[in-house]
Amino acid sequence: MRVLAAMSGGVDSAVAASRAVAAGHEVVGVHLALSRDPQSVRESSRGCCSLEDSADARRVCDKLGIPFYVWDFSDRFKEDVIDDFIDSYAIGETPNPCLRCNEKIKFAALLERGIALGFDAVVTGHYARLTQPADGGDGYLRRGVDMNKDQSYVLGVLGAHEIAHCMFPVGDTVKPEIREEAAASGFSVAKKPDSYDICFIPDGNTQAFLGRHIGLRPGMIVDREGTTLREHAGVHEFTIGQRKGLDIKEPATDGRPRYVTDIDAATGTVTVGSREDLEVGVIHADRLKFLHPAMDGELDCEVQVRAHGGVVKCHARIDRTADTMRLDLAEPLSGVARGQAAVLYLPDPDGDIVLGSGTICGTEA
Repeated sequence: MRVLAAMSGGVDSAVAASRAVAAGHEVVGVHLALSRDPQSVRESSRGCCSLEDSADARRVCDKLGIPFYVWDFSDRFKEDVIDDFIDSYAIGETPNPCLRCNEKIKFAALLERGIALGFDAVVTGHYARLTQPADGGDGYLRRGVDMNKDQSYVLGVLGAHEIAHCMFPVGDTVKPEIREEAAASGFSVAKKPDSYDICFIPDGNTQAFLGRHIGLRPGMIVDREGTTLREHAGVHEFTIGQRKGLDIKEPATDGRPRYVTDIDAATGTVTVGSREDLEVGVIHADRLKFLHPAMDGELDCEVQVRAHGGVVKCHARIDRTADTMRLDLAEPLSGVARGQAAVLYLPDPDGDIVLGSGTICGTEA
């Protein structure tokens, strides 16, 4: 097959491309230029997609003897990821920009251009697996073997069309072995640290970034009884479950820590309460994505609401016509925020199967 290898400049995408070459595919390496922020060229970048990353990706492709290109997706990245991130915080949501980047850029946009150019699939270094069912139908997306690195959650927002044109060559291997394989192949990125933080916020100060783009929108922090505790500069400064940075001078009557339990962007009201007040037993989600035929009607499954969060059993009621679902949790989850993804899994002896996902739009205690 003719495949595009999405080269982030890290060790995982390097080994993924190498394995695709070894499997006999015609591989072309592509690095996505997503930001024109000059700070993204700094040394020891903690995010991804910097100019240093592009150079690392080129060196890997040169060593593999495959073509290498840089595609400028910065305009689409700004619209679909950065602007979406800002808009979501402005209405009191807590979005995951890496998840949105996977959905809109690294698969949808990349695959769209790749197919137009005659490529069959996109290869990435994500820790997830695709397995073919016995009936020869579409492959199932499953968790990666390395549970510490499993990235099936951030892929759960993809559609069936994207998954049908994906390859995840490293999903069946644990991370230490990937680094060993990279070293044996002579890749300079073998010991390169994993990327983290938000790539378009180079200094890591999310509140300052949002403040520059959203501006002052004063509101009040109140307790569960409605007592005003202090004024704030905007709901974008807060997330559900937040404890630090509340700057409330007067302690709670019971002396226990306070947490953000609700955000009402329309009134600018941020409500704080106890840790117990964060627990929810029901999740509502919309904007559904379907990756498995079992995600329909009512079913018992498992749900994950954060990239590295816990998994709980739930009973799902899915309404495809209304594009919504209700999840009744077998045990409470804490700190669930609107804007996060609820990814459903079907436990399976060969590795949990991703059923699909929805964007959380509400919760109940």
